[in-house]
Amino acid sequence: MTRLVILGGGLTTHFAPSSDFPAWAALMACVVCAVSMLALIMEMRVRRSGRALVLATGVVAVASLLLAVTRPVRIAARESRIGPRVIVLADASRSMDLQSTRGGTRKAARDQAVAALQASAKEARITVLGFGDGAPFPLAEGDAARPRSDLMSALNPVLKSEGETPQAVVVVSDGRLSEPESEKGLHPLIDGLNVPIHTIATAEESLPDATILHVGATGSAVAHVPLPLRVEVLCTGGLSCDKLTVTARELRASGAPTLLASGLADVSQGRGVVDLTITLDSFGPRIVEVALSAPAGDKIPENNRRFFTFNVARERLRVLHVAGRPTADVRALRQWLKSDASIDLVAFFILRTPTDDPRAPNEELALIPFPVDELFEQHLASFDAVILQDFEVAPYGLRPHLPRLANYVKERGGGLIMVGGPASFVSGGYARTPLADVLPVKLDGNPGHTKEDLAKFTPDWTDVGRTAPILAPLRKATNDEFPQVEGVNVVGDLAEHATALLTHPTRLTPSGAKMPVLAVGEVGAGRSIALAIDGAWELEYSPLGSRTQGRGYAALWDGLLGWLMRDPRYEPAQLSLPAGCTVGTKTRLRLKAVSGMKPEGTKLTLKRLDEEAAVIVVPIDQKADLLSGVDIDLPALAEGGYTAKVGFGTGPSTSLDFACEAGGDEWADPRPDVQRLRDIAKETHGDFAFAWDASKLALPSPTVVSAERHVVPVAPAWGWSLLAAAALGAHWFIRRRRGFG
Repeated sequence: MTRLVILGGGLTTHFAPSSDFPAWAALMACVVCAVSMLALIMEMRVRRSGRALVLATGVVAVASLLLAVTRPVRIAARESRIGPRVIVLADASRSMDLQSTRGGTRKAARDQAVAALQASAKEARITVLGFGDGAPFPLAEGDAARPRSDLMSALNPVLKSEGETPQAVVVVSDGRLSEPESEKGLHPLIDGLNVPIHTIATAEESLPDATILHVGATGSAVAHVPLPLRVEVLCTGGLSCDKLTVTARELRASGAPTLLASGLADVSQGRGVVDLTITLDSFGPRIVEVALSAPAGDKIPENNRRFFTFNVARERLRVLHVAGRPTADVRALRQWLKSDASIDLVAFFILRTPTDDPRAPNEELALIPFPVDELFEQHLASFDAVILQDFEVAPYGLRPHLPRLANYVKERGGGLIMVGGPASFVSGGYARTPLADVLPVKLDGNPGHTKEDLAKFTPDWTDVGRTAPILAPLRKATNDEFPQVEGVNVVGDLAEHATALLTHPTRLTPSGAKMPVLAVGEVGAGRSIALAIDGAWELEYSPLGSRTQGRGYAALWDGLLGWLMRDPRYEPAQLSLPAGCTVGTKTRLRLKAVSGMKPEGTKLTLKRLDEEAAVIVVPIDQKADLLSGVDIDLPALAEGGYTAKVGFGTGPSTSLDFACEAGGDEWADPRPDVQRLRDIAKETHGDFAFAWDASKLALPSPTVVSAERHVVPVAPAWGWSLLAAAALGAHWFIRRRRGFG
């Protein structure tokens, strides 16, 4: 709010020394006259007759001499008074929503202080602006709190603007400033401007509170590698703390959070530290909740837990490849997996079943039985992706482990690829099993139905397959060609969560759609791929492979594994939260699509990281330029973890896991920093006050502007000289007559 104040105008009259008489000389003349008067008064202590007359003539003589020296003039002027320009920067960050020990919130104290300033400084031109995470803005009732309190970003446009420089700046805050880090940081901004910064504190101390002050990680988060965390806790406001239990849990796409670590923090003089070690098995963004058990009397429960997103990297991509027999396609895939130094491969060729009779003792056998129980009970969680290729369920004891493998995909975010062959899909006995529920294609296991089609064919690209980033490297390597392959596993329609990238040119599904040959899908927290052919090796060894130097095979698997592992290069879009998410503030999601993705049919959904929560559909402007990026305002969110997922029509989708905090960084340390506000005022030659004393803050005086001015001497110079001479003579005469020297 801006108020322009021009105070009264009119004709004023006052007296002043002659304009050719400098101010310092007038001051010296006054000092000399004062000394003379003092000497005269001291002299009058002598008891003689006529003292009163001598004193009176002396006073007249001194005054006449002063008038003769200064030669006063009468000034008649028509003047206006313009109030000083004062900028009030009111803290609008989240910390201002904290309760004050005096009752009400710090925000309420801020507003009361601003109102008191406006009432007490009626002559000032006061502009009230809010500051938070960028440039200052008009402070309006009901504005959402900002996630930061960056005073430097607010002061820069105020002090460096091309318009009128303010005569003073008033900062109303609790002192929990994100910038500057100290009052010394203001010097590059204020040096040479001579603009004082007054500060007003909205709180004096914190409520009783136990809080997670800081969480630090040693090194980067790597999947399957222990990650040390140091958690600092704080007890303030007189809250009695001794030992605080601190826990770390990972939020998951479905089901309850998983406990990673817990420990006790010994609190001394209000501070405590506990070291925890967590291990994150899945790569990509993982959300970890760090919480403490607060003692009785804690008044700010919102800062008892914090959420942190760890971008978990992979030291190496750990892949389990299980194949039933060493076919050309199996050998080609295994050779490619072994050639990539970034892949840690565990591969099994199952050459004998538990029922085979080798007619020799086990200690003399080179071929050990397939360790199905050990792999799928003990070590499954350590793999980033599982590839099942031409591998039957029943003979190798895999059936009891299929629920665990399905759970690995849906709840733990694992990746699954099933590759075609005589023992894959329906032929491998996977129909009507828990694993069929996580595949991107439906499996028809009715007896007598066709399970394989051995005819040669060339797969067709779907519309999505021609634009999806997952196949971009393959299309580029083969110039949109695909070799002829022999045979395909017969599968059904796409699952609800799936997309077809390649289809059969003639075979149809029960619904009449073209049968998928390559399909991808998301289910729960994980992803799965169905490649219903065992002839992908033709990309390397066919005439097409010869023309392309075999680059197509590696390009295909680079894209498939990259998409399975959520490599940003193969995602159809990029999602981010530039300012994070805090309860009570506006949450803005940044969406940017990659080239080839059409905005028509784009759908954005939001879901809490638990199975019970409903899916929220967030509207998107279908005409927005998604390739350049668009900001989308999310609905009001409660505290917790969320998954935002964007899909483009029937094409693949991409998702982002994030957490929304109730307190956030602004509430991690609830103590007002009064000393910092005092230091800022001292460094900039301003004043400090508490909000309840804001009216006592001394602001600059108005500026007087003269529109018309007339200067008239009270008497001519010779007249003042004559008067002074006569007065001095009379005083000297009377002194002599009364016996004064």
